[in-house]
Amino acid sequence: MASTEETIRQLKLGGAQIISEPELKKKLEEQRPLRVKLGVDPTTPDLHIGHSIPLSKLRQFQDFGHQAVLVIGDFTSMVGDPSGRSATRPILSYEEVIANAETYKRQAFKILDPARSEVVFNGDWFRKMTFMDVIRLNSRVTLQQILQREDFNARVERGIPIFFHELQYPVMQGWDSVMIQADVELGATDQLFNIMVGRDLQKQEGQRQQVACLLPLLEGLDGVQKMSKSLGNYVGITDPPTEMFGKLMSISDALMRHYYSLLLNEDLSDVHPMEAKKLLAFRIVERFHDRPAAQCALEDFDTRFAKRDLESADLPRVDISRLGSDIISAVVAAYAQGFKQTKSRSEVRRLVEQGSVQWRGEKITDPKASPSFQPGEVLRLDKTRAVRLR
Repeated sequence: MASTEETIRQLKLGGAQIISEPELKKKLEEQRPLRVKLGVDPTTPDLHIGHSIPLSKLRQFQDFGHQAVLVIGDFTSMVGDPSGRSATRPILSYEEVIANAETYKRQAFKILDPARSEVVFNGDWFRKMTFMDVIRLNSRVTLQQILQREDFNARVERGIPIFFHELQYPVMQGWDSVMIQADVELGATDQLFNIMVGRDLQKQEGQRQQVACLLPLLEGLDGVQKMSKSLGNYVGITDPPTEMFGKLMSISDALMRHYYSLLLNEDLSDVHPMEAKKLLAFRIVERFHDRPAAQCALEDFDTRFAKRDLESADLPRVDISRLGSDIISAVVAAYAQGFKQTKSRSEVRRLVEQGSVQWRGEKITDPKASPSFQPGEVLRLDKTRAVRLR
């Protein structure tokens, strides 16, 4: 075991907030492996690098000698976490959730040490509950408590429906903590309410209350909204190395500083922004693939963009027949085909007007242009992405 002071200092790196630090210190001084909980809802098949932040913090706990408990929310996934949401999540089938869970587990172990990880499904206890059990559990929490949530209040004020099953989510997440007897729960800042419900339920059950370890949310590639697959502003941890590298090279210089802090636990070094961004992309690709893959991705990027040698680069290929007749439609379709990214027509119009879109080596600045594309030609979409036409 590391010293208590050093453990807490390391755990706070990357902007983590501990509630409360004295409680964590007391638990650490017992010199026993703490049960550290991270709940994940497999609502999509793949994880993105935003998910790697709590997983990396959980690995940090493991490296200090503690037990990771990964709770797969096979039942909570079917409810859908309303945290930070302005609308109800679609309800998934149980078959969809279980299929997603299998990929989640494989990807999580790119970061976690399997030998020091306990994986549980919350369906193991919720499936056994009778309706009377559910009523008793609901009697532990008041409607006033639930409606204190800022996201629920915002939806009420805007006249957006809140469905009753959504009110169950904090109670279910809190009961998970009771069932696994968590000492610490990790979560993004938007999870504070849910984690506090877990503390209340543990106290009612005569258990020692868990400590909340809150982590900042990672903004997506757009630098505005949190990283999300549904918003298309994500970097998947299973993305091919060159695609992962290219996506990271597309972020703004301001966002890069935040990525260094949250993903690498480091301050941005005093070097040229382009070199700093290449180093960030290299290290992230190396983390989720390996060093040779990162080196190849770097060389590919240099070939395509630093050396402007797009003709010999290995570019994503897109079908001319699916591009549409005008440049706006073509670029929107090329993003979707080549990079699985959703770009609005207004976003693409700005790229065109800024001179970011190039065809045959020339900038296209007229949003009404209708190029006569030919197979084999290169269409450059922005500063870091290009496709080859077929």
